[in-house]
Amino acid sequence: MAKPQLWLRCETKKFERRAALTPTTAKKLIDAGFEIFVERDEQRIFDDSEYEAVGCKLVDNNSWPNAPTNVPIIGLKELPESSEPLRHTHIQFAHCYKNQAGWSSILARFYRGGGTLYDLEFLNDANGRRVAAFGYHAGFAGAATGALALASQRKGKKLGLLEPYPNEAAMVADVRKALGGSGKGLKVMVIGALGRCGRGACDLLRKIGLNEDDILKWDINETKKGGPFQEILDVDIFVNCIYLLSATPAFITKETIKTAGKGRRLSVVVDVSCDTTNPFNPIPIYNVNTTFSHPTVPVEVAPGNPPMSVVSIDHLPTLLPREASEQFSSDLLPSVLEFPKRETARVWTDAEKLFKQKLGAALQEEGR
Repeated sequence: MAKPQLWLRCETKKFERRAALTPTTAKKLIDAGFEIFVERDEQRIFDDSEYEAVGCKLVDNNSWPNAPTNVPIIGLKELPESSEPLRHTHIQFAHCYKNQAGWSSILARFYRGGGTLYDLEFLNDANGRRVAAFGYHAGFAGAATGALALASQRKGKKLGLLEPYPNEAAMVADVRKALGGSGKGLKVMVIGALGRCGRGACDLLRKIGLNEDDILKWDINETKKGGPFQEILDVDIFVNCIYLLSATPAFITKETIKTAGKGRRLSVVVDVSCDTTNPFNPIPIYNVNTTFSHPTVPVEVAPGNPPMSVVSIDHLPTLLPREASEQFSSDLLPSVLEFPKRETARVWTDAEKLFKQKLGAALQEEGR
C-alpha cells in the first residue's frame, strides 16, 4: 500500500518566514507512515537541514507545479496572482471565501485545473471552532507593533522596517525599550478580547507594563449597541481582533475622527483582522494593507489635528515565526493525520463541501 504523501511548498510572500509543517510535526507524520517532500526555502525560519534530519525529502524551491497531481500541496499564505489553472489539491489560506478582492478569479483557477482547495481558515471541529489558528500570535504581535508605532510617532517619526524576533521575550524587551522602559500609562482598547487573537493582544500589553484597568477589553456584549464608538477615540491604541463574518456597523469612521478634533487621544489603530478589502470592514479609515517594510499608513485627519496611523499587516504572526509555526502546526497535526481518509473524515468533508459551494458562487460571478 502506497504511503500517504504531502508536499510542503515554499512561501513566496515577502517576509513570510512561517511554515505550515515544522520539522517537529513532519517527523510525527513520517512516524505515522507519511512521505513528506519539503521545498528548499532560505526564507523559512526552519533550515532545510532541520527537515532533512527528521526524514523529509528535499526538493527544489517552488517546484510544486511540477509535482505529481496526486500529491497534496500544503502551505500557508496565498499563491502569487496568476491565471494558471491549479491542478493539485491545495491546503492553505486562500483568502477568497469572504468576497475579498479577486476572490472569484482565484477560485476559477481551481475549476480550470480540476484542483481542490481545503482552506485552513475554515477547518472546523465538531463545535464549529477552528482546529488551528494563528490568532494568539497575531494579537500578540499586533499589539507589539501598535506600541512600536506609537513610540515612533511620539518621536515625530514613522515606524520603519520590522524584523522577526527569535522569541516572545525578545519582542517584549524591544517594545519596552522603545517605550522608554515600560508601557505604563498607555491606554489601549482591544475589541474581540475574548478570542485567541484578543487574548494574545492583552497578554502582550500586560507584559510591557500596562495596568489591567488601562486595557479596555471589549467583545460582543460591548459592541452589540452598534458603532461608531466614542470610547475608541479616548485611548492611545485601538487593536481590532474580531473575526468578521457579516455586516457590522463601523467601529470608527473618518467623520468621527475629524469631529474629535484636537482633543482626540487615539494615535494608532492596529487592524489585526485585516479585512481591508472586505465590503463589511468595520474600520473604513484606510484602504491598503501595510507591510513589514512599511508597517503603517497615515489616516486622513483635519488640518491641525494630531497625526494618526493604521497598522494593517495581514501576516503579523511571522514576527514570531518559530513559536507561531510550532503552535499552529501542532494544533493542525491531528487533522492532517486524518487527511488520507478525507472522503469520510468530517473536518475534511465539511471543508470540501464549503469549497464546492464557494466555487459555484465564483463561477456564477465569473459568468461561467
